[in-house]
Amino acid sequence: MTKSKLTLLEAIEIAEGISEVSEEKYIGAWQYLIDSGAAWKLQGFFGRTAASMIQNGLCYYPTTKPTKKPVNTGGQTPRLPEEK
Repeated sequence: MTKSKLTLLEAIEIAEGISEVSEEKYIGAWQYLIDSGAAWKLQGFFGRTAASMIQNGLCYYPTTKPTKKPVNTGGQTPRLPEEK
């Protein structure tokens, strides 16, 4: 079985129950919505369900990429662009 990438629309259809899929693919669709941030931007149902799935251990919060190493400012506080 090849692993295909979901689109946002496909993940939403799976999460809403429009498309019937296996439990594994259902959870994967929710994880996609969480990873993409869409779960928190869509209707409240998505955010509440995503939070519940995380709380119950079915999904997890996305891991964040390490931030870039800060630029050495020589010990001085960097100024914001509008302060220059």
